[in-house]
Amino acid sequence: MLDNTNISPAMAGAVGAEISRTTSYPIDASDIRRWAIAVYWPQQPPVMFQVGDVAPEEFNPFAWAVAGSVAANPGAARDRNDPDNTELALGIPGPGLKFQLNGGLEVEYGTRMRAGDVITSVRRLGEYSERDGRLGLMLFSRTEDTWTNQDGELVKKTVSTLIRY
Repeated sequence: MLDNTNISPAMAGAVGAEISRTTSYPIDASDIRRWAIAVYWPQQPPVMFQVGDVAPEEFNPFAWAVAGSVAANPGAARDRNDPDNTELALGIPGPGLKFQLNGGLEVEYGTRMRAGDVITSVRRLGEYSERDGRLGLMLFSRTEDTWTNQDGELVKKTVSTLIRY
């Protein structure tokens, strides 16, 4: 690592790399109805969700099972609570910081998911940045998870920020 930075050349070189790719089973109208009932309980869900043709924006087609999943570094034994998890998933050494916390989410919605859609999630390393904090140099890493349907249309893009120190 360079002086006064947590971002190694390997980490900087990995920006934009694919961390994982997951494909859903075709969305079933019953899954949409069950999701809507659970989310809107104890009220009735809107009729458009009861019919099951269109899903609520927060619907997760990966919640129960996935049709396929490919990781960038499938052989790595990973602990999701390890602060270096992002880098280990890419097969590169992490910065070795001890603590982490959720820095927030940004979500952009595109076309609605519908019954019969097959959704593909592609998770990529977005960017690194650093800032001095009370406890020392903080590392901010962003990951981008982009969901598209079988026609390549954007369904949802989530940018997650992880703060490590």
